[in-house]
Amino acid sequence: MSKKKEIDNKRGSLGFENYYSALFEDEWEELKKSLLQEPKYVQVEYQDCRPYFMDAASVCAALCLPVSNAEAVLDLCAAPGGKSIILASNIQSNATMISNERSPDRKARLSKVISESLPPSVSKRIEVKCSDGSTWCKRETDCFDSILLDAPCSSERHVLKDKHYLDQWSPARIKTLSMEQWALLSCAWRLLRSGGYLLYSTCALSSDENDKVISRLVKKFDDVSIVSQDDMNSTFSQNLRVLQEKCPGISGVQEIYDNSVKTEYGFHLLPHKTQGSGPIYYSLMTKQVHSE
Repeated sequence: MSKKKEIDNKRGSLGFENYYSALFEDEWEELKKSLLQEPKYVQVEYQDCRPYFMDAASVCAALCLPVSNAEAVLDLCAAPGGKSIILASNIQSNATMISNERSPDRKARLSKVISESLPPSVSKRIEVKCSDGSTWCKRETDCFDSILLDAPCSSERHVLKDKHYLDQWSPARIKTLSMEQWALLSCAWRLLRSGGYLLYSTCALSSDENDKVISRLVKKFDDVSIVSQDDMNSTFSQNLRVLQEKCPGISGVQEIYDNSVKTEYGFHLLPHKTQGSGPIYYSLMTKQVHSE
């Protein structure tokens, strides 16, 4: 095989096909077909507020983060704002929450979503910031009880639907993104208080952006503990119950959550198994309290 042909087999639409068909083998054709369809959306609507529509799998991931007893909550990469809305439904009345976004344009959209889709009694306790989440820990540490990191990722569903991005695809993009994800995750871990919880999520398919990023954290820090599935299920059920009390129109989320695929460090909601929702990867960790 010539060097040019070898490069062509790893880039663009052909490279994309070769990479993901090797990753998912016999499931790839069914998965690819579901990625090309519209995901299943749920309507999150508080009384007298503007409804917000989001992928049901994203709702599932956000509901796995314990926030009901947290005093300080952080959504580190929060735009466009859907997951912040889900977190806000479960925070206690005296808690504060920061929704952060590094892009000024996306931060403006985030502010609009929070102000329009949450009641004033909740939105007034959410501070919207514009900051680089990967460097935040240089300014402060150990300051949040619960952190959601929905990291920038490959977003293969969108790549598949856009010829421009598909033609430009290469494995190098995954490598670049995984480095950015690691910078964000390692910083988020330093921002987390002992005994606190961190939920890492992406809408990526590759383990390089999911389990392997978590594996690196586990190896770097000796206080990382992956939360058990039973404990996470309990948190999910409690958070979903509260969310449905405030937004009665939400339905079908439990069924999608129940179809998650277990990975080494987390779970994957894949659209060919979840009525079109996803893909969403999520992993819940807690920072162990070391006895002195």
